[in-house]
Amino acid sequence: GLLKAPAAQAAVSAQTLANLNTAFQGESNAAGRYAKFAEKAVAEGFPQVGRLFRAAAASESIHRDTHRKTILELGGTVATFQLDPVQPGTTAENLKAAVAGESHERDTMYPEFLALAKTDDSRPAIRTLTFALESEKAHARLYQEALDNLGKNAAADYYVCAVCGETLTVLPEKRCPVCRKGKDEFTRIN
Repeated sequence: GLLKAPAAQAAVSAQTLANLNTAFQGESNAAGRYAKFAEKAVAEGFPQVGRLFRAAAASESIHRDTHRKTILELGGTVATFQLDPVQPGTTAENLKAAVAGESHERDTMYPEFLALAKTDDSRPAIRTLTFALESEKAHARLYQEALDNLGKNAAADYYVCAVCGETLTVLPEKRCPVCRKGKDEFTRIN
């Protein structure tokens, strides 16, 4: 058979692996938190916000899984941890918390992690961190719009790319704007 090129793990720093574990844990918690927030939104009579939280939970699950796969691909170990307990507040409080969390990831966490991955020249880490960063930008915007319009949220569908987690309200014409995979990779979230 063909000889395999040596794994890219030699180039990656221990800090990038630690950052990927931090991101893995954050996305794991976000997926669970948003699923609970979705239930609360529906119970409070905000089905559209529930749909948004379900879409974001699906997206965060994709990030969780790609971060995990990348850690292993780079020769790292996935750290064990406990999921944070989730105590949903009101839907308005949950949206505010979601905006804050996504904004932190968009403005601080992912840009810092990405800068180091680029210094490491670790393509797998750059890829998974970029996918998450781009999705968090969309989530922060969608959550802020949902909060601004709470109680009069227009019905909309959400589409989540199975490859990168990008979350859109309109299916792309041909390709995902983030990972460039075909539009058939998108799932509509109900």
